[in-house]
Amino acid sequence: MREFGRFGPLIGAIDEGTSNVKFLVFAANTSEVLTYHQLPLKRFSPRDGWVEQDALEILAAVTECIEVTVDNLRKLDINPEDLVGVGITNQRETSIVWNSVTGQPLYSAIVWLDVRTSKIVDDLTKTRGVQSVNAVVQTSGLPLSTYFSSVKFKWLLDNVTAVKEAVRTGECMAGTVDSWLIWNLTGGSHGGIHATDVTNASRTQLMSLKSLQWDKGLLRFFDIPIKILPKIRSSAEIYGYIAKGSLLGVPISGCLGDQQAALVGQGCMSFGQVKCTFGTGCFLLYNTGDSIVHSDSGLLTTVAYKLGPNSPPVYALEGSVAIAGDTLRWLQDGLEILNDVQESENQAAEVTDEDEGSICFVPAFNGLYSPYWRKDARGVMCGISGMTRREHIVRAALEAVCQQTWAVAAAMEASCAPLRRLLADGGMAQNSTLMQMQADLLGIPVIRPLMMESTALGAAIVAGRAMRVWPASTPFPPADTFMPSISAEERDIRRVRWEEALNRSLGWAKDSKEVEQGIKSEESDRTTTVLPSGLFFLGTALLVVIADKLKSI
Repeated sequence: MREFGRFGPLIGAIDEGTSNVKFLVFAANTSEVLTYHQLPLKRFSPRDGWVEQDALEILAAVTECIEVTVDNLRKLDINPEDLVGVGITNQRETSIVWNSVTGQPLYSAIVWLDVRTSKIVDDLTKTRGVQSVNAVVQTSGLPLSTYFSSVKFKWLLDNVTAVKEAVRTGECMAGTVDSWLIWNLTGGSHGGIHATDVTNASRTQLMSLKSLQWDKGLLRFFDIPIKILPKIRSSAEIYGYIAKGSLLGVPISGCLGDQQAALVGQGCMSFGQVKCTFGTGCFLLYNTGDSIVHSDSGLLTTVAYKLGPNSPPVYALEGSVAIAGDTLRWLQDGLEILNDVQESENQAAEVTDEDEGSICFVPAFNGLYSPYWRKDARGVMCGISGMTRREHIVRAALEAVCQQTWAVAAAMEASCAPLRRLLADGGMAQNSTLMQMQADLLGIPVIRPLMMESTALGAAIVAGRAMRVWPASTPFPPADTFMPSISAEERDIRRVRWEEALNRSLGWAKDSKEVEQGIKSEESDRTTTVLPSGLFFLGTALLVVIADKLKSI
């Protein structure tokens, strides 16, 4: 039996999110975080609705985080050789294509938020027929949407010359961020392993939920060649060994998409347990055990985890809210009414929903995800008056996250059973005002762990299970509990007001032909149209006026 230091065997976790990268080291016996390092990631938007990242920057950030964290271990007098395995968790659906010979990306990473594929979605819907579209949903568990990797890969194959050429010469590789990292860390063009796990594969819309393999019918539907895709593996097994750096020879032994990792990290390993991660977006996962549950209420069916090659898969229902933490980031960087997103907790607490000046804010910047699936929605603020201050907008932004979470929870209740409690994690969950608002609007307890690294912990757990060093009964950290504090009547009033605002957000995003048809229709039946009082479409000119007004308050 191998001898370990005072903390016993250690497991590393690469946590690659939309906004930052971390590498953390956990003590397997106690789930304690011993040290970590974190770096931010840039996003850029070459055109309206396009969201990209630099795949090489992602890789460099991961490598730097590993090296700094290992150096931290040495400074803490902890032997890095006690680290016996590494797990990976990553932003899902973000799609990367690269050359297998040079190792260079063939295009920027297209981020899950990107909506450039809207026309592809429309064309597939119109040309392939209802029966084929329904077959896609039944096989993959996912609706046709700009959200998933399938249409991102299709766009790359159709529009990028370098990708077409690499496919022709047999040098094209494609995958989600986990595949890109695994391939590079295990050697890249010198023997790197091209692999993904079932949870990330389930988000490409190209995998069968039943077979857990790439599905020929789905590949034909989207015109994706199977030869460019990675091999699908379980979430807990040795993928390969790190080929260079301070962790040379250490196995990569676990992989989970970030939301599934948070499910595992929150200990939601039984049917009916639900977690919600409040991050860049907001994601609820409901453990449905060994059952593939298809929802009629706008939810996604996905793989939760598969704890080993010979273990059965566990499934989940998921509700995805596109914009959560990004709303606060927009208030900071776009309107400049927050100096830092952390100010939102205190600012929102300064006003109530009953104050004069309170508003409803629907931050549908790139459409709405679950349970609405309206890519034509855009952001609106309703109820602005002369009494509206920046604090009202900040509070409305937080309530927007909570109301969308409630809508997903209601869909889960319709598909399975009512939620008894909600386990919360993610960067935004540190905001206690948000957590209390969420408990109030759901009418159930919201439980927030004191150790907030649930996503990384989930990756460490599956990696540690594969290496047989992680205890079967994982010790979970203590938590804060937020109890509902408003009446059912007040909850219903706020919900109705929110839904009225949401209805006003629909139908804003139209192509030029639709706009032209609308103008002709108006001319043929001319009436005077007056916007509802207090409704502001978030156009550039109005935003400038609002921002200037709020800055001066």
